[in-house]
Amino acid sequence: MEYYDNILKTIGNTPLVKLNKVVKDIPALVLMKVETFNPGHSIKDRMALKMLEDAEARGDIKPGGTIIECTSGNTGMGLALAASVKGYKCIFTTTDKQSKEKIDLLRAVGGEVIVCPTNVTPEDPRSYYSVARRLSQETPNSYWCNQYDNLSNRTAHYETTGPEIWKQTAGKITHMVVGVGTGGTISGTGRYLKEQNQNVKVWGIDTYGSVFKKYHETGEFDEKEIYPYITEGIGEDIIPKNVNFDVIDHFEKVTDKDGALMARRLAREEGLLLGYSAGSAVAGLLQMKDQLTKDDVVVVVIHDHGSRYVGKIYNDDWMRDRGFLERELCVRDLLQMKGNQQFLTVESSDTVQKAFKMMKEHDISQMPVMEAGTMVGSITETAVLSYLLENPMSHAEQQLSTVMGAPFPMVAEDLPFSKLSQYVDRTIPAVMAKDKAGNLHILTQYDIIRAV
Repeated sequence: MEYYDNILKTIGNTPLVKLNKVVKDIPALVLMKVETFNPGHSIKDRMALKMLEDAEARGDIKPGGTIIECTSGNTGMGLALAASVKGYKCIFTTTDKQSKEKIDLLRAVGGEVIVCPTNVTPEDPRSYYSVARRLSQETPNSYWCNQYDNLSNRTAHYETTGPEIWKQTAGKITHMVVGVGTGGTISGTGRYLKEQNQNVKVWGIDTYGSVFKKYHETGEFDEKEIYPYITEGIGEDIIPKNVNFDVIDHFEKVTDKDGALMARRLAREEGLLLGYSAGSAVAGLLQMKDQLTKDDVVVVVIHDHGSRYVGKIYNDDWMRDRGFLERELCVRDLLQMKGNQQFLTVESSDTVQKAFKMMKEHDISQMPVMEAGTMVGSITETAVLSYLLENPMSHAEQQLSTVMGAPFPMVAEDLPFSKLSQYVDRTIPAVMAKDKAGNLHILTQYDIIRAV
């Protein structure tokens, strides 16, 4: 029989997967280290287990103790899995910018979660760093992992992630690309790879609002670089001890928008449902494509799974609210552009002459024909004019019911603009829509043209 003693034994040995469509403009072979195959669906499982086991070996936590950590969600998940197996309690502090999915998942695996404000300095007593530190001082038999400064973090990647990549690429890797948050992945993996081949380039992906890039290039910690950003999992307003800048050859900044859009492309074009920082890593690689050749082998190391972000980057409304997706016009928007124009109708018992006069008076080309409050037909300027030209004026008193056409199609308020072509053509000059209050509106070809 083949089985593992517990879930922790399944951590590591994640696959390399070739990227195709999203990197078609890159001459190099681009491979992704898909860390979502870890049991917690994140690369953080590696370092979470290492930090805990090293703490146990030092005697920093005893059986039945409490693990405390400040986390954006993924390290907490890894620690929670380990705690479940080993019998510890968990308290996690996180920030209010993290996705609801991450917080819900931490609670689902037994963690107590304390949400702290994002837009405060690390030294502020309300920050998730400070709250974790305070809790560790107040809670008996507790251990604050402190993934930012705990060097077991980068050691985990030196011992596992680096050797796996070297073996999987048969030593042919030329570039490693990875988002930088605590710095453990890039520093530990990068150090191992450079020890095997000092020519391997290590590129870190940073985000706007983070201090890493400028600090790496100038040695200056510039607080003016710090401002709120949306991207999760990468970038910092501190310099963690785990970041070994000597290992990193270059930092590339990626916008919140570009990272989110690339994550969605990876899902749709590669079948890889990944997290925000994975999108940022691939977007950053594309920004540096001119530095690559056909002989290069690039490994992109990603952090977590897209299930953490279904309410954010994989939610169209969330994306549109932040200007990341162009919001397609819909029928509702076109009706708003018309303003509160008078809604004119005629009754099926009205005469052709009356309809003709109303059209001339109000400068309109079509109207719905109603009967007892229900639309039963339509009348157009063309139909009225044809009838009057073909018949003596004495026939102008003919009822509309004898000359009207079919009712205009009814469409939903949220029908996208691009779908209107299915309803409006040379024979159907208008559509009808009902607003939330139940009021009828007409949307004519002229209204549509004016909106365009």
